[in-house]
Amino acid sequence: MDKTLKNQLVTYLKDFVTEDRWQRITEVLNKRTRHLTVVLEDIYQPHNASAVLRSCDCFGIQDVHIIENRNEFDPNQGITIGADQWISIHSHNEPGANNTKRCYKQLRRQGYRIIATTPHEEDVTIDEVPVSEKTALVFGAELKGLSDFALEHADGYARIPMVGFSESFNISVGAALCLYDMTTRLRKSEVNWTLSDTEKLDLKCEWLENSVRAADRLKQRFLEEHQS
Repeated sequence: MDKTLKNQLVTYLKDFVTEDRWQRITEVLNKRTRHLTVVLEDIYQPHNASAVLRSCDCFGIQDVHIIENRNEFDPNQGITIGADQWISIHSHNEPGANNTKRCYKQLRRQGYRIIATTPHEEDVTIDEVPVSEKTALVFGAELKGLSDFALEHADGYARIPMVGFSESFNISVGAALCLYDMTTRLRKSEVNWTLSDTEKLDLKCEWLENSVRAADRLKQRFLEEHQS
């Protein structure tokens, strides 16, 4: 579908949502970013997986990459509260493959610097990770953490400072703390972190379809009328 037709589709579908919903879509889009992305490797506890997705939506992260080597990603709809329909989930789950390697390769093609979130001899605290570069934050499975491959092939390492007896935060809490720090600094910076007009247009179509009852039938009718 070309840009002109997409704009016409947005105008068409917009009539089927309330003005408040349309304003909300516009406001959220203006604060969405792909400058920062989240990668989850083998997260298996549904409540943790779901909480991370919800945090990504709340902090304006559009893309989440899911690596499934050993564990199936199974978010809990009661915790996501629909957050997964507003973010773009990219699954890396080819049977028998090193899906971490495949994911890293894709991220690097897209210009991301890969930061593993784990205590490491070469780590820095999360507030020291620069926001000037496109960054992918990688979070590992509960208890076991990131795989050896994920650690060995990362571009850098970051941790959250802790002063208590516990050795680590819950994965969902850790992700939320990292995202709060980095998105806050990113939005205060001079980095161009917003989505392009083309990306915004694509998401307007997608989010309107998610917001409208019987959107599939309406979209089909629209296309039949405009492509005949």
